[in-house]
Amino acid sequence: MKKILIFFLFCTVIFAATPQIPTVNLSLTAPENPKQLVTVLNIAILMTILVLAPSIVLVATSFVRLLVVFGFLRQALGTPQSPPTTLLVSLSLVLTFFIMEPYAKEAYKSGIKPYMEQKIGYEEAFNRAVKPFKRFMIKNTREKDLALFFRIRHLPNPKTIDDVPLSILVPAFMISELKTAFEIGFLIFLPFLIIDMVVSSILMSLGMMMLPPVMISLPFKILVFILVDGWNLIVMGLVNSFR
Repeated sequence: MKKILIFFLFCTVIFAATPQIPTVNLSLTAPENPKQLVTVLNIAILMTILVLAPSIVLVATSFVRLLVVFGFLRQALGTPQSPPTTLLVSLSLVLTFFIMEPYAKEAYKSGIKPYMEQKIGYEEAFNRAVKPFKRFMIKNTREKDLALFFRIRHLPNPKTIDDVPLSILVPAFMISELKTAFEIGFLIFLPFLIIDMVVSSILMSLGMMMLPPVMISLPFKILVFILVDGWNLIVMGLVNSFR
């Protein structure tokens, strides 16, 4: 107890001897030259990109297709809580980084690295960095979906990749990805649906009307999925589905 009182007295003496508390100045001042303004704007743009990074991953990469297909797989197996959603999202992110790595490296070499070395300007760096991702999205976007948004905007048909604005390419890419994911999900559902129908028919023929067919078919679906090495087949098919 005495040691605690001595400690508090010691602290009191220190604060009494040094009453001046350092302050932090957070005042904003106008830029003195255009160079300072450009630096501030670059920092603001960078912070905005970091905030919107999760949305960019969702709309401009393979993440949408992967996550939707994994959701269909979980429903087809009849295990709505396993694997958990967090695990499926993490797996989708890992596969997204794997699929998008070549495009990200190309964007870094052609746009970001020259900009950091002050060889090109910001606008040119942005166009160079975006071009690999635009090429990826166009390869995986149906012409019909792309034409839909051009018709909505009443714009002429593009001649090159550079003529396709991101405001049109991104929504067209998203609906194309959703359609492709639903098609893959339908194909995944078919074998498990057949197992459910067979089990249901057997139970009805045995007169076991009160026993839920899902309870009996679930172990068989899991067994079939393990025997065919389902995760390997699905991941391989998804990665190869990106042209």
